[in-house]
Amino acid sequence: MRIRIQVIIEADHEATATCVEEVACFERGSLSPEMLGLRLEEAKQLLAGVQHIMTAQQVEEYVEQQRQCSHCQQPLAYKGHHQIGLRTLFGKLTLESPRLYTCSCQPHQKRSWSPVAVLFPQRSTPELLCQEVRWASLLSYGVTVKLLSDLLPMEHQLSTSTISRHVHQVAERLEGELGDEQSSFIEGCPDQWYHLPEPPAPLVVSLDGGYVHARSKEQRKDGSFEVIVGTSTTGDGATTRFGLVSGYDTKPRRRLFEILRAQGLQMNQAITFLTDGGDTVRDLTEGHSPQSSHILDWFHITMRLTVLSQMAKGVSVKQKGEQFEEELERVKWFLWHSNVYKALQVLECLELEVDAQASPEARKPVRTLHEFEQYIRTNQSSIPNYGDRYRNEEAISSAVAESTVNQIVSRRFVKKQQMRWTRRGAHLLLQIRTRVLDDTLLTTFQRWYPGMEAGESPREPAGKCPTK
Repeated sequence: MRIRIQVIIEADHEATATCVEEVACFERGSLSPEMLGLRLEEAKQLLAGVQHIMTAQQVEEYVEQQRQCSHCQQPLAYKGHHQIGLRTLFGKLTLESPRLYTCSCQPHQKRSWSPVAVLFPQRSTPELLCQEVRWASLLSYGVTVKLLSDLLPMEHQLSTSTISRHVHQVAERLEGELGDEQSSFIEGCPDQWYHLPEPPAPLVVSLDGGYVHARSKEQRKDGSFEVIVGTSTTGDGATTRFGLVSGYDTKPRRRLFEILRAQGLQMNQAITFLTDGGDTVRDLTEGHSPQSSHILDWFHITMRLTVLSQMAKGVSVKQKGEQFEEELERVKWFLWHSNVYKALQVLECLELEVDAQASPEARKPVRTLHEFEQYIRTNQSSIPNYGDRYRNEEAISSAVAESTVNQIVSRRFVKKQQMRWTRRGAHLLLQIRTRVLDDTLLTTFQRWYPGMEAGESPREPAGKCPTK
C-alpha cells in the first residue's frame, strides 16, 4: 500500500491557480503493531514538508504585498535577492528575503529594505520561543534541547546557549513592562477610600526566602544568594506566584503591587502578609495598602521552638525544678495567645538559668535561646492572637509559601539541578518559571502576538480534492 500526502493551497483570488504539492509518500505492507500509523521520523518528515511549502507560499504573497508603495501605490523595484534563516517548531527554514528599493516619494527613508527581515527580527517564531522558555523553566537547558530535538523535526539542534539567550530575552521583555519603583503605592485619601465599592475578601500574601548556589565569571563557587518567592491568594482561592532575587531586583515592591492590582486590589481592601520576620521580606510588604497587616508566621515560631527542644534534652532548669522542654511549652502557649510580655520574661529567665550552669553542653542552647528571644522581640508587633485567628479560620501560617519555595526554587535551582547560577540568570528564569506554573505564559505570548490566539475552526472540505 502506498500513501501519498499532498498540500493544496487555494488563493484568495479565483484568477490564481490552485497549487498542489506532494509532501510525502509512505509505503506499508502487511499490518503489524510497529507499522500501524505514522512513525516518529515519518511524522517529523511530514511536518517539515508541510511547513516548507506553507511558508514559501506565505512569504511570496507577503513580499508581493510589500512591493507596492503605501503612499503613491507605485511598484517597488528589486535591489537584490537574499535569504534568511528562521527557526520554527517544525524545523529551520531558509526564506527568500529580497531587498526592495524605497519609493522616490519618500526621500528621507533608507534607500532599500528587506520586508521579510524586518518582519522576523528575532529569527525565531513566537511559538518556538514560547515552547523553548516553557520547557527551560521546568527542566535544565540541556534536557530542554534534547527534548525538543527528539520530538520536533529540527535538522540543526538548538544549543543550551541559544535556549538561555531566549529565556533572558523573553524575561527582559516582561521586566520592561513593569512601571517605576516607588516607596509607596497608596493612592487617594480616607474620604476617597470610604466611597469605594464594598471590597472583596482580604488578600493573603505568603512570603518566604530560599537560597541558590552562586556563580560568577571570576569564581566558580561563590557561596549562595537569597531568592524571595511568594503566593498571593484571593478570597475565592485563586493564587498567583512570584519570585525575585533579593538585592538584584530593582523593582521588588512594584512587582508585588502589580500582582495585587491584577487580583483586583482596592485601597479599602485588607491585605494580610505572612512572613518569617526577616528584614528583606518585611521591607517588601510596606506601602501597598492602608489596610495591610503584617503577621509573623506561626510555622517559623514553632520550627525554632522545635529546634530548641531538641537541643535542650537533658538540660535541667533549677527554677521550679522543671525541665527545659516544659518551659519552652509555656513560651509556646504564651505566644499562641499573643502574650509576648510573659513569653519574653520566661525566655530571659531560661537564658540566665541555663547560662549559670556553665557546662559545655549548655553553650549552644544559650546562644540559640538568645537568638530566639531577639527574634521575638524584633517581631513582637507582628504577633497576633493565633488562637483567635485559628478559630475564625484566618491564616496564621505561611506553609503555602514553604511549598512555593520548594516548587519554584528547590525543584529547578537546587534539589533536582545541582548547578550554580548568576543573580541575573536566576532572576530572569524565575520570571518565566512562575508564569509557567501559573499557566499564564501562553496568555502573555498571545498578548504580544495576537496571531497566536485560537483562530477559526478548520472548514469541512467542499468536495473531492483535486489531483496533481
